[in-house]
Amino acid sequence: MSNTEQNTEKEILNGESLNNEETTNTAEPQDVCNDTTSEEESVETVETLKAELEILKDKYLRAVAEFDNYKKRTLKEKTELILNGSEKTVTMFLPIIDDMERAITNAGKSTDIAAVEEGWELIYNKFIKQLDSIGVKKIETNDADFDVDYHEAVAMVPGMGDDKKGKVIDCVQTGYTLNDKVIRHAKVAVGQ
Repeated sequence: MSNTEQNTEKEILNGESLNNEETTNTAEPQDVCNDTTSEEESVETVETLKAELEILKDKYLRAVAEFDNYKKRTLKEKTELILNGSEKTVTMFLPIIDDMERAITNAGKSTDIAAVEEGWELIYNKFIKQLDSIGVKKIETNDADFDVDYHEAVAMVPGMGDDKKGKVIDCVQTGYTLNDKVIRHAKVAVGQ
């Protein structure tokens, strides 16, 4: 190759390299456009996140308010239950009170004492049946061993013999349980 050809080749190569530089220089403005596009996307993303945050804040505030209302409602229900919880039980005993009032009114008019006693016994049995229906039961003391869980010793009776030692001799006051929980201990005399 001659020198002229080599120079021409060099010029062509240099020209291509210049064109490449120009191409890279023209690429920079494209990157600026990409930067603008990515900034727009970032702004959109930020706004989307802000909207999601507002939705989550709203949900959180609603959940807190709902829980607060739940607490207030349950507190009100508990208060009403404490104040009016015995309504059902009292209502059960109202017919027995009516029977007692009738018995008191007629007791003075009746000359048959046996009939009056029978009436009182019927009222008593009705009352015990109602107590039993709500879970109240008598604590049995007849010939029972003394048990501190159910009995309260009010007297110790000496000289009853070995077979009566530690046994309930007499019941001074009847004890009761409510659903197997002692609500009043039976007051008893115990053999020594």
